[in-house]
Amino acid sequence: MTTSDAPAETASFGYEDIPAEEKVARVGAIFSNVAKRYDVMNDAMSGGMHRLWKDRFVARVKPQQGESILDMAGGTGDIAFRMARRGAAITVSDINQDMLDVGIERAEKRGITGLEWSCQNAEQLDFADRRFDAYTIAFGIRNVTHIDRALAEAHRVLKFGGRFFCLEFSTTEWPGFAEIYDLYSHHVVPQIGKIIADDADSYRYLIESIRRFPPMPAFAAMIREAGFSRVKVEPILGGLVAIHSGWKV
Repeated sequence: MTTSDAPAETASFGYEDIPAEEKVARVGAIFSNVAKRYDVMNDAMSGGMHRLWKDRFVARVKPQQGESILDMAGGTGDIAFRMARRGAAITVSDINQDMLDVGIERAEKRGITGLEWSCQNAEQLDFADRRFDAYTIAFGIRNVTHIDRALAEAHRVLKFGGRFFCLEFSTTEWPGFAEIYDLYSHHVVPQIGKIIADDADSYRYLIESIRRFPPMPAFAAMIREAGFSRVKVEPILGGLVAIHSGWKV
């Protein structure tokens, strides 16, 4: 088979498989559409529980005074604001400038200073090797086209002894709850998106992207394959959400 005859690489876009090179633009369009209503929608969809999940996540990261931390897919600043309060130097990165602009505006309104904002592709970061003490990514890695490349970049930019933390939706293993959540997410969430953000399709994609994300053991294996050690998974609500972590040693 010649190169021209080789099948085109595809990537998941919700339940649809699309040419891999199209995913960045299509995901970008979705987040540009929802940027200004993103945090309101998070409250509506989760009943405010996303705030507790993020608090728990940052507690696991344990940001320290003087540490340099990269918050990837940090968009509107929810994780960065929490970590900055603990004295760490935070670089907030996101591939979508519209999301970063919302975060910058929120930081200004709250009087939060000292954050660095950088538009970056998680698969190809501009940062130098071994720059950061920790790398965090919350509810963002499932939107990356090539997750393995993003994990490799996370490993590259971490110092030896650096730690990786990822907060992401997964598949709950609680009997009965999975079926209830499935009905809620597929039928109710898009309608909430329509009412609050006038955008049902974007939130339908976000739910479908959760369903296509690797289950907890498979994603943990990907983190190990990227070179991380002491990989752990902490399920929340039976795995509806999970905190994944690993160390660069």
